[in-house]
Amino acid sequence: MHLSALYRYPLKSARGEALQTSSLDLLGLGGDRRWLLVEQGNGRFLTQRMYPQMSQLTALHSADGSLTLQASGHPALHVAVPEPDSDLRGITIWRDTFRVPDAGDAAAQWLSDFIGKDVRLVHVPEQRARFLPGGYGLIGDRVAFADGFPLLLIGQASLDDLAARVGRPLEMLRFRPNLVVQGAEAFAEDGWKRIRIGEMEFRVLKPCERCIMTTIDPQTGERSADREPLATLRTYREKEGNVLFGQNLVADGAGVLEVGMAVTVL
Repeated sequence: MHLSALYRYPLKSARGEALQTSSLDLLGLGGDRRWLLVEQGNGRFLTQRMYPQMSQLTALHSADGSLTLQASGHPALHVAVPEPDSDLRGITIWRDTFRVPDAGDAAAQWLSDFIGKDVRLVHVPEQRARFLPGGYGLIGDRVAFADGFPLLLIGQASLDDLAARVGRPLEMLRFRPNLVVQGAEAFAEDGWKRIRIGEMEFRVLKPCERCIMTTIDPQTGERSADREPLATLRTYREKEGNVLFGQNLVADGAGVLEVGMAVTVL
């Protein structure tokens, strides 16, 4: 087995970036989901679930942590990383409410024009990151703006199995993994507890519960009229009302990952 793909999503729910190599820190892949769009009035987080046009928004991560926003019909905008304790804004992701630095008026105006409503862009420094959901992980584990966990892994064979059942090719980016593993049987990842990729070790914490976002074409932003692939997933991957696809992970320590690294189940 080997690591066949790496993906980073600098701005939650915007386009993903395919990587050949990536650093790995307390919050997951370097630069992954460190930025977030929230409603200006109440601080609630925004995603493709309600705003599928976010799939057409490019947010490029730079080595210094800054962000470059790009979208058709809009001039590119560079956004610097705000100071970790300045202009704090209260935000809410699911059941978590906390305070993080706001990225300023220029970014807010650019993104409000793109989305079509008043929004703010916020950033999470490591020291302000959330704990994992109750009952999962260790006391030192943290997550940035991902739904609940810092890393998501999917087996390539699992996607191939699903695509065969749906009857058409499916893009891996519909499922927004960080790590893709090739060389295992379909859904072999369901049984993993600890794995090693290169020199790094990971704890496999829980399956990923899937939602309507999987029906959005990452290339066009259009929702599938037949609700695929979620409809097919529901026929054989539903457990206690949740549709499961992929596994949430936490890394033990920091390091570097590279496409092609060997994957070992421990």
